[in-house]
Amino acid sequence: MKKILLLNIIILLFVSCDSKSYEKILVDSSGRMNHILVVINNDDWQGKVGDAIRNTLAKEVIGLPQPEPTLHLNQISPKGFSSFLTSNRNIFFVAYAKENSFTIKNNVYAKPQKIIHIKAKNKEGLITLIKSNTTKIINTIKNIDLKVYQQKNLKKYWNPEKITLFNTLNIKMKIPQTYGNSQDTKEYLWFVKDIPDGYQNILIYSVPITSKADENGENIITTRDLKGHYIPGAKLEKGMYMVTEKAYTPHRFNTQINGKKAYETRGKWMMKGDYMAGPFLNYTVVDKKNNRLIIVEGFTYAPNIKKRNYMFELEAILKTLEIE
Repeated sequence: MKKILLLNIIILLFVSCDSKSYEKILVDSSGRMNHILVVINNDDWQGKVGDAIRNTLAKEVIGLPQPEPTLHLNQISPKGFSSFLTSNRNIFFVAYAKENSFTIKNNVYAKPQKIIHIKAKNKEGLITLIKSNTTKIINTIKNIDLKVYQQKNLKKYWNPEKITLFNTLNIKMKIPQTYGNSQDTKEYLWFVKDIPDGYQNILIYSVPITSKADENGENIITTRDLKGHYIPGAKLEKGMYMVTEKAYTPHRFNTQINGKKAYETRGKWMMKGDYMAGPFLNYTVVDKKNNRLIIVEGFTYAPNIKKRNYMFELEAILKTLEIE
């Protein structure tokens, strides 16, 4: 019996070690949101190559009242890159090679993980590759961080079936239970979350498509200013409501939400008749099937506090929108 048992164990070991069935066991990745570890030699980091990285990956976030970098950069030399650092979620290698190349690999040392390599023959080649791939690098890091945030922080959310507006519009969204229901009607939905010295807000509503301009995203600001009456000032006095800050031109980008054509708009809001203000992120989704626009918006009020991560949180929530 012992011999048979030993034989079975040996066979099991051989089968499990078969290269076809072998799967690498990876540790869970770590790292803060919107952070990237840059592995580059110290001389290049302190010179023009480092400047190119800082000027592109750490450029200011659009739509914030105070300057904040798109990504926080943590640099280390290749010699200092040890096994202790391989679990970082986002790693960017910059090095010299005989041929220029740009590659992105998934889950090399940990999961989820993005490993970005840029190689070139000289400094000029590195700088060119960095500048030409800036958008791809930022989107790669941002998308994986958004997914990680959603997985970790959107586990406990309000039941969409018990939200009046969701039933009216036949939509769903994962709104965390840390947000409180301020208004939920058949016309609009407003959720609020307390943060240090301020508030996080989520506003959702729908308007019919009445023109090609609506469908092309040309009336987004006009619409949000009309619907700004949903949000009263802190004093709840007549004539106090949210509008778009006219002194700051909003930035609009084409995107997709839930597989549908959409527009992403970033700008600044202010409270008419009051001193409140802050950044907003608006997604206007074109639902041609139902001849309507679904608008989901997040805005923050947090004077004198950095707001990049707050807006990142709102983006992660808004992008869970599902239109049935």
